Amino acid sequence: MSTGKRAQMVEETRGKLIQAARKAFATKGYTAASMDDLTKEAGLTRGALYHNFGDKKGLLQAVIDQIDAEMLARMRETSRQAATPWLAFLTEGVAYIEMALEPEIQRIMLLDGPAVLGDPSQWPNQTACLRTTARAIAKLIDDGTVKNVDAEAAARLINGAALNAALWVAAAKEPTSVLPKAVEAFRQLASGLLRTES
Repeated sequence: MSTGKRAQMVEETRGKLIQAARKAFATKGYTAASMDDLTKEAGLTRGALYHNFGDKKGLLQAVIDQIDAEMLARMRETSRQAATPWLAFLTEGVAYIEMALEPEIQRIMLLDGPAVLGDPSQWPNQTACLRTTARAIAKLIDDGTVKNVDAEAAARLINGAALNAALWVAAAKEPTSVLPKAVEAFRQLASGLLRTES
């Protein structure tokens, strides 16, 4: 078997397992999702799961990575429609918070993910997100939109505010009533970065 064919088979196996796990985690939750059921759903064995992801926790991380990439693409698409770079920056953060209302994101990313994998701000994908936010803030500083602050510090605080707002919405008894409060507070906090004309 050629290397290319083998790589394709590995990707197909990983894709089947991630898809089955994503469905199971979204509908049943991480704890209730059975590895036997999800490998059966994928038409694969537990051995394939262990070989590709190490364990159920590794599979959850892979599912989260996939959902996170989709969320990022959606946030970027939303921000492209903004009239200014500042509004684009703000729109991305608000879009992230709003996605906390979606059942799959709510359960996998914001409830089960932190319970199983720990503090989301320490997840590998957050490092890339932090760098992107810091670059955006640095550009906004350079063009005179944002005050002269440390871009990394501001990025950490903005990302933390968006993440904590999303976690609050996801865990709330009435998420739809919490969302507008979280979004408004996030907008007000972020706007504190804006340079004011003297």
